[in-house]
Amino acid sequence: MSLLEHLDELRRRVVRITIALVVGVVIGTFLAAPVLRLLISPLDPENPPIALSPTGPTAIFFKVAAVIGLVIAMPVIVYQLFQFARPGLKPNEQKYILIGTPFASLSFAAGVVFAATVLIPSSLPFLQGFLSDIVQQQYSLEQYISFVTSLLIWAGLVFETPLVMYFLSKLNIVQWRGFKKGRSVVIIGAAVVAAIITPTTDPFNMLLIMGPFLLLYEFGILLARFA
Repeated sequence: MSLLEHLDELRRRVVRITIALVVGVVIGTFLAAPVLRLLISPLDPENPPIALSPTGPTAIFFKVAAVIGLVIAMPVIVYQLFQFARPGLKPNEQKYILIGTPFASLSFAAGVVFAATVLIPSSLPFLQGFLSDIVQQQYSLEQYISFVTSLLIWAGLVFETPLVMYFLSKLNIVQWRGFKKGRSVVIIGAAVVAAIITPTTDPFNMLLIMGPFLLLYEFGILLARFA
């Protein structure tokens, strides 16, 4: 394919991804209200988040709908990216990636669900109780949802770890022994990333990020051995 043909192919893939995102966001608008209630439920019912502008609730509603749409559209996004890269892959590589597409989507969704149902409800009580005798904590809706959605997306990406490790081993890029040797570096890196993601120095909340990632990393080493 010439450069112009590659660009035209890329344009067609981007258009399809955009359509999938639009459809996902439309579906997300019907789910945004109950999901928003779920995300706010860990907060004190007598101290709900406040909107600082007249357009704040509307912007947050569509932001939540966009995150839902991203999760819904993830299978199409991964598949279109695969189709764009397919001409440069060997037949066995195409097979592995095609099989892994639905698993990548499920892993991302599992990470989002984990953050929404475990990570956020577990970390917020500590955040709300920190210096509660000195500071009255009143969250703005915009900042609270920005914090929550960033955790959701990070958790979704973290849950892709075993699948990425499996395919790196399957494609002979990194073998399982290399992952095993790098375990100590990964532990330090996970601690740093957990400290950045979680806005608190509480070790319990850091372990909520580190623990699942390290378990997923060990599971990834096991998958790499099978690969």
